[in-house]
Amino acid sequence: MPRALITGVTGQDGLYLAELLIAKGYEVFGLVRGQNNPRVPRVKQIVPSVRLLDGDLRDLPSLIGALDAAQPDEVYNLGAVSFVGMSWQQAELTSEITGIGVLRMLEAIQIHTHNEMGRVRFYQASSSEMFGKVREVPQTEATPFHPRSPYGVAKVFGHFMTVNYRESYGAHACSGILFNHESPRRGHEFVTRKVTRGVARIALGLQDRITLGNLEARRDWGFAGDYVEAMWLMLQQAEPDDYVIATGVTHSVRDLLDVAFHRVGIGDWDRHVAQDPRLFRPAEVDLLVGDASKARSLLGWKPRSEFRSLVETMVDHDLAVARRERHGSAGRSPDDVVRQTGGPG
Repeated sequence: MPRALITGVTGQDGLYLAELLIAKGYEVFGLVRGQNNPRVPRVKQIVPSVRLLDGDLRDLPSLIGALDAAQPDEVYNLGAVSFVGMSWQQAELTSEITGIGVLRMLEAIQIHTHNEMGRVRFYQASSSEMFGKVREVPQTEATPFHPRSPYGVAKVFGHFMTVNYRESYGAHACSGILFNHESPRRGHEFVTRKVTRGVARIALGLQDRITLGNLEARRDWGFAGDYVEAMWLMLQQAEPDDYVIATGVTHSVRDLLDVAFHRVGIGDWDRHVAQDPRLFRPAEVDLLVGDASKARSLLGWKPRSEFRSLVETMVDHDLAVARRERHGSAGRSPDDVVRQTGGPG
């Protein structure tokens, strides 16, 4: 039975990846910072067979201990402070976990394997936010990086550190440059879930409006469940490499609002949406759209879900959650837990 260790297992991507690996017959271990972590019950409810280990991407000895306990064949490093907007307020923490945390995990693998790093296959969750102020459209694995947030800068550090350990120490280390990927498990602070949750609550009379920042920003949005399959496929290849994972189709925040409000029968949503200049990024990333040709040809991967169906699924989920809230239901869906750390976004 193959064994895998996932950092960021409590997040959107970690949960989908754990489900995928378990279905493929893996024994899965998840790294959590303290067994009293408030997101642990979510993991136990959705993927109860995952074995949780204490560890912290800010603490090298704890990572070595987790590796020694799990004895993994594969490590998926999804752990990060992944809400881009928060990275300006917590730039140092973001750098410590999202950036230097990658170096610590690579160092831990080197120590755990006694300098035979190729024994453990490593996946690093890189991000389209590394492209930032894009030099070309669409973006490929060869597009230069110009990050426009502390989060993007930290991801660039982790990405190139992964490349360095691959080239210097023979690590079987891959980076997935994933473009935005969403699901009903996305945290409420992310714009997609903020919109779908807000639309559901507006439709049921629980709130009046959604307050957003830049409505013109365009992103390449896919389904997280599709994207974790690409992570696994990367580590099954004979040679490690880096891959862009994207749909190749871009949509604006306005498009997101159109689809979400249409799902609940509201055509003119202007009166329900307000813009707040405080929610604009200090340095905006206007257009991200990826070219996943390499992943299609070498991994045989392609996205299965399209934008409209993804948004409609998220709205439907949030309608169900909002109805329980309106009727005073005590329980919460395991997928309705705000994610603050976890996979890339």
